[in-house]
Amino acid sequence: MTVLVEEAGLLTTIQDAGRYGYRGVGVAVSGAVDRFALRAANLLVGNAPGAAALELTLAGPALRFERDTLVALCGADMDAQAGGEALPGWRPALVRGGTLLRLGAARAGMRAYLAAAGGFAVPEALGSRSTHVRAGLGGVAGRPLKAGDRLQLGPAAPHAAAFAARLAAAAPQSALAPARWALAPSARPPYAAHPVVRAVRGREAEAFEARSLERFFAAPYRVTPQSDRMGCRLDGERLALTEPLEMISEAVAPGTVQVPPDGRPIVLLADAQTTGGYPRIAQVAAADLPLFVQARPGAEVTFREISLAEAQALALVQELELRRLGAAAAARLSVPSK
Repeated sequence: MTVLVEEAGLLTTIQDAGRYGYRGVGVAVSGAVDRFALRAANLLVGNAPGAAALELTLAGPALRFERDTLVALCGADMDAQAGGEALPGWRPALVRGGTLLRLGAARAGMRAYLAAAGGFAVPEALGSRSTHVRAGLGGVAGRPLKAGDRLQLGPAAPHAAAFAARLAAAAPQSALAPARWALAPSARPPYAAHPVVRAVRGREAEAFEARSLERFFAAPYRVTPQSDRMGCRLDGERLALTEPLEMISEAVAPGTVQVPPDGRPIVLLADAQTTGGYPRIAQVAAADLPLFVQARPGAEVTFREISLAEAQALALVQELELRRLGAAAAARLSVPSK
């Protein structure tokens, strides 16, 4: 089954759950920046949680589906339409064959994820289909999508295919047939234009002046345009060390907050390097990283300090929520009357 890219959007890439097992040789994890939205979209169409989907940044592509396809759009609130009908977010929907699905500008948030039943079947590179543009690795020739690309979909799970057929039968004249159920707003991340993000102290936190450490966990920082999938540079009160710190390269990961000599923090994201030589003032809690990555340039982000135990508990709760979503979505997709 083929999907034709008629318009590419601002920055559209294929991403999955990430490329693991190669950080020791300097290969970034990559994968979706908002892992919650990727997993949710996949579960809503019957895919494995980490299946390859499209990551859309600020403005999405225009796609023409060769055949009827079950899709779900999660993450940023995007203007999405097919045949003049709106595609609602956080809900499975059937796009009829031959229909142009136009994913326009994001009304709120930064990144959205479009999953299609069966997943996007590009070849794996080092065990992942995710695109790392800087390395030219994965996805479609290691690059963002462009007009004229043709993407293949894998076979849909049987219960997802059966659900798609029921949607088609219930709305035979519609270009788009959304399901009557969706992921409840209370189960979605509490995205906000100016989020409060929880974080734990980093390994070098105590090397900063007391005022700097206090202000980092209290004063808002502005997201600058100098941000990408590798990292997000913030602007605000400059952070200062008590004395110069000579560091060798240390391990970093998505969510690590480094402070270069200019005192402006950088939050590392999915395509971040594996080691860095700047002091680490904090680590964003994994459960709150989706909130941070949806903040647009100009947004103010406030960090709130929590303990490592609290961050671990938040991650466990979020994982349980996603597993419940997977079970609930599978049950809904399998019920003929729904």
